[in-house]
Amino acid sequence: MTGFSEINGLLHAEDVSLADIAARYQTPCYVYSAGHIRTRIAALQSAFKKALPAASQPLIAFACKANSNIALLHLMGQLGLGTDIVSGGELARSLQAGIPPNRIVFSGVGKTDEEILSALKQGILQINVESKPELERLAQLAQKAGKKAPVALRLNPDVDAKTHAKITTGKDENKFGIPPDEILSLYRWGADQPALHMRGLSMHIGSQLTELEPFRRAFEKMAALVNELRAENLSVTALDLGGGIGVVYRDESNADLDGYAALVRDIIHPLKTEIILEPGRLLVAEAGVLLTRVLYVKEGKKRRYLILDAGMNDLMRPALYESYHAVRPVDMRAARNRTTYDIVGPVCETGDTFGKDRELPEMKAGELAAIMLSGAYGFSMASHYNARIPPAEILVDGARHALIRQRDNLNDILKKEFIPDWLEEWPDARSA
Repeated sequence: MTGFSEINGLLHAEDVSLADIAARYQTPCYVYSAGHIRTRIAALQSAFKKALPAASQPLIAFACKANSNIALLHLMGQLGLGTDIVSGGELARSLQAGIPPNRIVFSGVGKTDEEILSALKQGILQINVESKPELERLAQLAQKAGKKAPVALRLNPDVDAKTHAKITTGKDENKFGIPPDEILSLYRWGADQPALHMRGLSMHIGSQLTELEPFRRAFEKMAALVNELRAENLSVTALDLGGGIGVVYRDESNADLDGYAALVRDIIHPLKTEIILEPGRLLVAEAGVLLTRVLYVKEGKKRRYLILDAGMNDLMRPALYESYHAVRPVDMRAARNRTTYDIVGPVCETGDTFGKDRELPEMKAGELAAIMLSGAYGFSMASHYNARIPPAEILVDGARHALIRQRDNLNDILKKEFIPDWLEEWPDARSA
């Protein structure tokens, strides 16, 4: 990874030692490399510049559910990216980060009236509709608000992305999208509604894909459906191809960005539409680490545990998806024996485990470790479980570093909770 490397035996984020980061901002904390995010964006843009004419370049709408920190969204906006949002909160974050509304796409199966009206008020590029009831409700809300809602119907192509069951989204058993045989009649209905502007179709088949074949099958189904719609004299001017391109956490194949762009060139570009992409993990996963400190080394009867100050509330992926994240000591200056650990956190759950049977240089309490490739679905899935405080977030850019999210204050959190007066009137059980 270009963002994190060992310099004189110490792990660095770009030009800044992670030991210095820990001393300044404490642990656990997320640390991001601005340079690596720029590198990943440039690689994706380069693949499409080689594959498509300048006038046909896609809008890259970052799937900000992967990491919605406004500093990172602002960085992406500077490079011409938009955002793919799935909530009113992500809409507010995108706008706060300076993303223009005409680069924002709203996806998700359960948009509320308030979220839809807010999106219409802001004049975002497109709302990806996932069901007939949603389209009907959107038409009602847009008409009442005096707006014309820009719509793409989300196609569920029933393509198995061959990824983890919890992050596949394009099979007919998933909650997402509309079956192909229902698209035509629903699109026709939408085209007759004065408050709707039917732009086209959207699709997303899953996350963490490193093979191209599922994309090819899905693109071909989308292209065939576009031709059916146009045969009915229905206008199709925009196609949202979703995201899902994965990264190498352990032994996956590197994503072939040139091959992916070639699929878009061969199957989608001939349809002469706007093209939207929704990468998330691809742009930020490698650009982040969760910096943590060893609290204890526990010698069990059968296993040796490395107990960290970071837990599953800070990084949920290993507990939720059985995901692999490499763990590295920050300080590698001294030679030491290799030792096998179960790497765990302090949360009161057996599932609070970052890795089992991991062979590492022998570590001691107080030493720093980095949980790698944590830039995607790290902080964005963090919680206060066990009344724990989620990590701070730090951005590094060359030799510069800055706090981009301060650590929560426990007193501020407790101020949001209240004991109702009527509980004080409850009889004291001890006096009964």
